[in-house]
Amino acid sequence: MKNRLQRRLIALVVVVVLTWAGIAVLVVELQWQSRALHAQLNEVDSESYRIGDEFRDHLRQLNESLYHYGGSNTRPDLDAFNEASHELNLWIDEQKPKLATEQEKAIMNQIDAAYDDYLRAAKELLVRLTALGDASATMDEYSGVRRESQQLYRLGQDLTQAYLASRGQLVARVGAVTTELRVLILAALGLLCLFSLALAFVAYRDWIRPLRVKLVESQALAERREKLASLGLLAAGVAHEIRNPLTAIKAALFIQKKKFSDASEERGTVETVEREISRLERIVNNFLQFARPANPELTTISADLLLLESQHFFAPQLEKNKIQLKLEPSEPMRIRVDVGQFKQVFINLIQNAADSIGRDGAVTLRARPGRKRLANGEMPVVILEVTDTGKGIPPEVEKRLFDPFFTTKENGTGLGLSIAARIVQKHGGELQYQTQVDRGTTFGIILPRVIE
Repeated sequence: MKNRLQRRLIALVVVVVLTWAGIAVLVVELQWQSRALHAQLNEVDSESYRIGDEFRDHLRQLNESLYHYGGSNTRPDLDAFNEASHELNLWIDEQKPKLATEQEKAIMNQIDAAYDDYLRAAKELLVRLTALGDASATMDEYSGVRRESQQLYRLGQDLTQAYLASRGQLVARVGAVTTELRVLILAALGLLCLFSLALAFVAYRDWIRPLRVKLVESQALAERREKLASLGLLAAGVAHEIRNPLTAIKAALFIQKKKFSDASEERGTVETVEREISRLERIVNNFLQFARPANPELTTISADLLLLESQHFFAPQLEKNKIQLKLEPSEPMRIRVDVGQFKQVFINLIQNAADSIGRDGAVTLRARPGRKRLANGEMPVVILEVTDTGKGIPPEVEKRLFDPFFTTKENGTGLGLSIAARIVQKHGGELQYQTQVDRGTTFGIILPRVIE
């Protein structure tokens, strides 16, 4: 039982720890993915603005060099235009591998084609500007270049919008991942709460509650032992004072008995007194045995032999009331007991069982192995049981079952179970019972088992 409880608690603790570890991993994963996606988002933002700015700068520089050459018709301005046009062409080719979406790649291809149209218009303009010589070009001369330049600007804006659309998809992905991880964390927290409640329930059911029950039982046992000690001293004193006068009365009565004939009325009266004196002697002896039980003289015997002797002794008496005294077969088990004292224990238990049945029933004797915690710790034990099919023990009687001098029998002394419990205790064992009203009672004597 203890090992099973420990395994359950260890398993639940491991589950709780693993759940905490899972939550920690999910939190770290959430933070890591969130940082990675935010970094990617920032990169997309900066990349979109960078590409847009760079494209506009290259195009502006290209247009400016073209306008300067139209106003000056000098070689340096023409070289500046050619260099700017070459740089923009290289820039367009460099950006194509960096693009992530198909929409961005399609727009960049449109920009590449539109740039070719722009260069053709620029070359036509350069030819006309060269033909003009020193004459200044009119605005109409730039109409074709201006039209292609505006087309490039529009495509550059479309590329920026495509980047922003990609950014929106990334933002949606960030939200979805965050939501998913939050749901997982909440689910893990819910499982953690369930496992923690299960751990608390198992700990209370299998650990704390039994300890509380044992504490209550220990307190009740301590109170009962204290009461027994006090009553034992009182009983010893009273029995000692009564026994000597009883001996003198019995001796005087024996002398008087001889004076009367067997058929006389006086002889019957003397025999009645004699029986009552014997009853008083029995009560006094019970008092003394309860107050000062003799130390047991231990003998190692087989448990089933002790039960067999009890069966042979009691079976004929119980048959008069149609009560069967049965002995269940058991494996060989040895115990160390005082045979005489234990015969008295079984006399009390079997007689109580027979009184509970009245007529037409059965009393079963059995011995079975077990493992219990006794005064010297957990050990292998032999459990000797007396089971009856009687009326059971009512709750109001059960509360005072082992109290000395408490009895429900008309001529009982209320010491039978108390003496039996003291004898079993002297042997290092325990006397326990289970009862159900109208179903019967089982008394169990738990004794250390002799392992040879």
